[in-house]
Amino acid sequence: QVHLVESGGGLVQAGGSLRLSCAASGMIFSINAMDWYRQAPGKQRESVAGITSDGSTNYADSVKGRFTISRDNAKNTVYLQMNSLQPEDTAVYYCRQVIVTKDYRATRYWGQGIQVTVSS
Repeated sequence: QVHLVESGGGLVQAGGSLRLSCAASGMIFSINAMDWYRQAPGKQRESVAGITSDGSTNYADSVKGRFTISRDNAKNTVYLQMNSLQPEDTAVYYCRQVIVTKDYRATRYWGQGIQVTVSS
């Protein structure tokens, strides 16, 4: 069993910052890619940022220069530092981790989602 727990969301004014965390626990052998997605009301879930096991990152154009993804392999945790937040960043944010469990199976696991609301 593997569980992902997200934290750090909330309400912030435009121009503010938040830092999301997503920690994995359970029968983990290793973690490959870690990603953040978001889903705004009435819209499809979209990719926000990703980081590979060797630290390579990628970002959606809409967040480049404002958001930074990072990971702490010792803590099985991925972070999303969000700066210069805008009302259009309001969404439920989900982390996804590709985890190899101790039976050597690789599976994509999703967090429960965390609300980020940016007021104007």
